[in-house]
Amino acid sequence: MATDPSLTCCRYLLSAILAMEPSYCLISHAKACGEGSITEQVQQFILDHCLSTPSDFYAPYLKNFLKKLITQVESDHGSVLDKFYQLYAQYITSFKDDSLDKRDSRICKRISFLFPDGCSELQTCSHSSVLNFPLQCSINMLEGDTGCSIWPSSLFLSELILSHPELFSNKVCFEIGSGVGLVGLCLAHVKASKVILSDGDLSTLANMKFNLELNNLNVETGTAQRNEDTSAVKCMYLPWESASESQLQDIIPDVILGADVIYDPVCLPHLVRVITILLNQRNMDSSSKGLSPKCELENGEHYYKGAIDGSEGRYKSVNNDGCNGQPKEAPVAYIACVIRNIETFNYFLTLGDQANLHIEDLTELLKPMVLLPYMQSYNQADIKLLCITCSRKIVLQ
Repeated sequence: MATDPSLTCCRYLLSAILAMEPSYCLISHAKACGEGSITEQVQQFILDHCLSTPSDFYAPYLKNFLKKLITQVESDHGSVLDKFYQLYAQYITSFKDDSLDKRDSRICKRISFLFPDGCSELQTCSHSSVLNFPLQCSINMLEGDTGCSIWPSSLFLSELILSHPELFSNKVCFEIGSGVGLVGLCLAHVKASKVILSDGDLSTLANMKFNLELNNLNVETGTAQRNEDTSAVKCMYLPWESASESQLQDIIPDVILGADVIYDPVCLPHLVRVITILLNQRNMDSSSKGLSPKCELENGEHYYKGAIDGSEGRYKSVNNDGCNGQPKEAPVAYIACVIRNIETFNYFLTLGDQANLHIEDLTELLKPMVLLPYMQSYNQADIKLLCITCSRKIVLQ
């Protein structure tokens, strides 16, 4: 098979290497390029297009890949290009494996979203079939540096945003627990009117800010204010357990997002409280403006009532608080999660019910396109998508 970079299998191989996918994934893509074996032509493609500047890669990662590639080719009784032996020997002699254990080390992964040919969403995606984001990440997630790792649900939310930009474009979007900032980058790309990212860990927040600037975005830190520059992405320190209504009073989001935030039972009451505050901000803001409680809808109601409108395949929260009976979109939260512990997940649902939140499973109804097909370490089917709105009736005072 010709190793043309434009071919699907070659694009997958290149994207997988840049994203630092596991070696088994790279070997699988390399064999696909060679129709079952890693030919010398495929090896040359890897050297010319994937490893043209080896210094850009994290050395232990590249060393491990080279070892697996050489072993695979030799076991298939193929010929290994001399350059691979030279590179592998260089890495063996230039560093020690104990560098893997350095907790504060960072690596740069490049996440590439691959859009299908003829995709209508390209009109909002710079007319390019590939969207790349470099991200500084942790190399050791298991040592407590979880906020600087790329989690599956953040990949899912990113695909969702890029697949359905109409749900986020021209909206004020607030993310809880933003991690490396990938979701925020996608929100900025589809032209959300304001992007506010938050995290409760200061080192994660600093790394997030670095990633936003690495991708040429303007960044503002601190509590977001209504009169600030809307073109900049906001970053704010927000520990859930200490977050207060006064701290969030100037944030009135249209869309709230969270990726893999349902994990620790101890944190869940605080998480639900933050989500509830944010979903109710518009109602509190309306009350503070002195809206008349006698402003009735056509059906005689004059209170907020949240509902999900699924007409024409689109999902939005409708708030019937208009004085002329006109529906108005109410805030909505999209939470993507992997259910690792069913008891913890059920506890979250119970807390949401107690807080008068309406939680709907949209996993089967609102699917994103597969924009990361080269990632064998990530599977969309593992992710559950929840849509949360406020179901409580609130009389406008």
